[in-house]
Amino acid sequence: MNIDDAAYATVHDYPGGSESLAPRIGTSGAVLRNKVNPNNTTHRLTLSEAVQLSDIADDDRMLQAWAAHRGKALVDVQASASSRPVVAHVLDFTTSGGDLARVLQEALADNLITDNEMRAISDAALQSQGALIALVARLIAVHRAGSIPE
Repeated sequence: MNIDDAAYATVHDYPGGSESLAPRIGTSGAVLRNKVNPNNTTHRLTLSEAVQLSDIADDDRMLQAWAAHRGKALVDVQASASSRPVVAHVLDFTTSGGDLARVLQEALADNLITDNEMRAISDAALQSQGALIALVARLIAVHRAGSIPE
């Protein structure tokens, strides 16, 4: 999905659409509709508005589209990483590695990787990376605290 389509979808998929979302960023529904209309060249979202919309709608599609445009990938890192037990993060990481191995095994079984299989591989790899990042973040917090909490 390209960035313009992601902005359009973020607004139009939100419950109540632009009429519900616009007042939350200080504009009208009509202006917001124009700002996310890919065919409109006179009204455009600012970066600040895009961030606000993503936060309010709890929708990462614009961010994901921007990352993809830049040849990057987003990785979810659990917000609660600092309070979960270290062992929970280790288990999350090993489970995600197993999930990635299963997806790879299924995809490679016929010596052909389809588009859907490639998406599944990418998703599983990103999940595993996210779990590893969360584990390292938790270990850093433990290290700074000086001990592993029970």
